[in-house]
Amino acid sequence: MTAAPGADLLTAPLAELLSAFGAGAVGTDPAAVLRSCAELVDGVHSVGRVALGELAWDWAGAAAETAVRSGERALADLVAAADRGTAIADVAADATTTVLTGAAEIARLIESFTTLAERSAPLAALPQGQMMLLVAAIEHIAAGLDVLTRVTSSLAEQTTRMAELMPSEPAPAAPTAGDPAASPAGELRAFGGNGTEVRLPDGSVAVAPNRAAAEAVRHALSQQGTPYVWGGTAPGQGLDCSGLTQWAYGQAGVQIPRLAQEQDVGTPVEASAVQPGDLAVWDGHVAMIVGNGLMVEAGDPVQLSPIRTTNSGMGFQGFFRPTGPTG
Repeated sequence: MTAAPGADLLTAPLAELLSAFGAGAVGTDPAAVLRSCAELVDGVHSVGRVALGELAWDWAGAAAETAVRSGERALADLVAAADRGTAIADVAADATTTVLTGAAEIARLIESFTTLAERSAPLAALPQGQMMLLVAAIEHIAAGLDVLTRVTSSLAEQTTRMAELMPSEPAPAAPTAGDPAASPAGELRAFGGNGTEVRLPDGSVAVAPNRAAAEAVRHALSQQGTPYVWGGTAPGQGLDCSGLTQWAYGQAGVQIPRLAQEQDVGTPVEASAVQPGDLAVWDGHVAMIVGNGLMVEAGDPVQLSPIRTTNSGMGFQGFFRPTGPTG
């Protein structure tokens, strides 16, 4: 049956509304993918728990305890991520249903109006027939707009739910030297011609042998509170002892080796002459002197502690100044 003349023009707005819903079908179900990943994470968690148990049984000591705690935190984060993924999958499923349902309603409105236009074709030449078709078109378009409004409102609510489930952004990197946003702790200031002042977290001031050492101290101090992660090199997220010192010196433009026992670089320094930026190096640990009898190290978390030369029975290699003999 042929539709009344002009029916295509009246149907066009409904077709435009339908196009706003895309193709009206979903190729890959995002909710199913997320749920599949959550199931995979459950398996990884089970394997990880077994591995941690074996590690705790075979390895003892402070380093072992730290490694196990780090592993337990990682597994807890994994489970939290899986739970978040499942919740996101639920929101994605709701959003998919909302869109597909809206598209189906618009399609039915188009079919309804097209059928009406075909049946009214014999009356198309009469003013009454044309008016009836126009009124019907307006009613169908209004109904389509109601569908679009309802779908848009539902998607806005689902977007809010999704945003609440997304992980927070990682802490921003510490401001670089000279950045006006730098915190007072670790603030640098030239000191005569022989050193650079470093303001410590308690407000006291120490003098580093040069600006690079002072910048390294300031950056290391900026990581206080960062969790210990075995092998960690991510500031603000997870650091181990040598990861902290290597990153801090790297920010100051000085490259030092990755492993703790290999960071005995630069100039050896007597215990009585240590200055901010000097490294205390053991066979398996390293810390950075910050001044006033304190050093910063990646414990759990990164924290200040009194200067010492003992560490869980490790051999102490000495104090070293990566920035050279300046003093």
